[in-house]
Amino acid sequence: MPLNLEPNFHEPGKHYLHGFSPGDEFYELLIKMHRPLSEAESIKVNARLILLLANHIGDLSVLREAMTIATQCATQE
Repeated sequence: MPLNLEPNFHEPGKHYLHGFSPGDEFYELLIKMHRPLSEAESIKVNARLILLLANHIGDLSVLREAMTIATQCATQE
């Protein structure tokens, strides 16, 4: 299965008024998670979150594709 690049944030059984709302909700959760952390703690939490989500995805071809896209974005800035 290829990497899904379309907005895909949702919570099963929850209905949203606007299509962007679930993405906004995730962003707010991410900011809230980092707010009380030091920079070093924030880096550790990001690394742990990446590993947890990568394990959940599990498909190495999808993870490779995501890493390639992320690297391309970082090197173009």
